[in-house]
Amino acid sequence: MRTELDFAPLYRSSIGFDRLIDLLSNTQRLNAIETWPAYDIVKTSEDDYRITMAVAGFGEGDLDITQERNVLVIKGGKAEELQGEYLHRGIAGRSFERKFELADHVRVEGADLKNGLLTIALKREVPEAMKPRKIEIVAASSAGEPLRLEADRKVA
Repeated sequence: MRTELDFAPLYRSSIGFDRLIDLLSNTQRLNAIETWPAYDIVKTSEDDYRITMAVAGFGEGDLDITQERNVLVIKGGKAEELQGEYLHRGIAGRSFERKFELADHVRVEGADLKNGLLTIALKREVPEAMKPRKIEIVAASSAGEPLRLEADRKVA
């Protein structure tokens, strides 16, 4: 049974929504959901977010955080340290790569690593040109003459 949705009709009838359709399409292709490392996403205010990821055993030099356009990528990897023969290895130290799709105008403000928790602060900054603005209503001309269109004026 096929469980994948076909988004082709949306491409034929929409303009400028390519990124959204691609995002929906890509989430369907995820076969196995990654569960490691564990993370939380918190909305701390109207325009502020925080991602907290459990990365015990990783140091600052073992982690790489990049933002390219609307994708935040967090990578972790450590060099293998052999200090004897492991009888049991329960502390995960394998490499990982976690990607987060960010909305437009969301940027990373900073990152902090403390007590095995990586905290990334995000902020949405909507440009002034896209914010709602008040439009003033201007009174008609002071002479009391109604406004006319160019096409209504007679050429003398």
